[in-house]
Amino acid sequence: MLYRVEGIVIRSVAYGEGNLIVTLFTGEVGKVGVMVRGAKKARSRHAAVTQLYTYGDFVFYKSQASGLGTLNSAELLDGFSGIRGDLRASAYAAYFAELTDRLVPDGEASQFLFEQLKAAYEALSAGKDPAVVAAMLELKLAQFAGFAPLTSECAECGRVPQPEEKAYWSASAGGLVCARCAADRADRMPLPPGAIRLLPVLQRADLRRIGDVSVKPATKRALKEALRRYLDAHADVRLKTRAVLDQIEAVYDEPAEPNETS
Repeated sequence: MLYRVEGIVIRSVAYGEGNLIVTLFTGEVGKVGVMVRGAKKARSRHAAVTQLYTYGDFVFYKSQASGLGTLNSAELLDGFSGIRGDLRASAYAAYFAELTDRLVPDGEASQFLFEQLKAAYEALSAGKDPAVVAAMLELKLAQFAGFAPLTSECAECGRVPQPEEKAYWSASAGGLVCARCAADRADRMPLPPGAIRLLPVLQRADLRRIGDVSVKPATKRALKEALRRYLDAHADVRLKTRAVLDQIEAVYDEPAEPNETS
């Protein structure tokens, strides 16, 4: 059967002499593996469109019996040039690709999630804050995978913490917890007020409409730690790109402002 889909390359593996097997994430058919013959050869017309986190229009043949397609033709739609020359953005882009690959099951399609991933790459390419973009995409992927955290009310008692109250994060509880319920959670971590306010906003927000968001360094660090703990507890995936991202982020880490709490 012949398919024509728009997709983003989220994995690329060398196969034989000069060939690649790429994993595309698409809205129509979800994840699909496609053999690209001669893609690694110097004059291959498919060299550009088979690079990681590249958005293209792909035509491939795939039989019902085989799980792997064979590429017929491809057209580059967006190479996200703003990412390619930026070490930090590239590290985030690789992380997005691997996280999507690991959290989206084979055979499950979602046009909305595909649009969210494409928008995440567009935001990175446009110079949006990568930590904020990452938090938004992580929340979208957790939702799709079926383990979205509770971010606007206590995951234990259902009460909405008041602005003046302390609140915590507990991966084992399922997200936000009030001070009373957090007492019984060994994995609780305090959340600054900014993170408490921002988490439900990021969870509801559409990456296709992200604007210029200014978030304090302490808030971004809290968001990163909270969501990392949550993904580690519920997704049980080991990501090779995370170690590289952490090394690069250590160089770019913004110092906390004096007396910063949000």
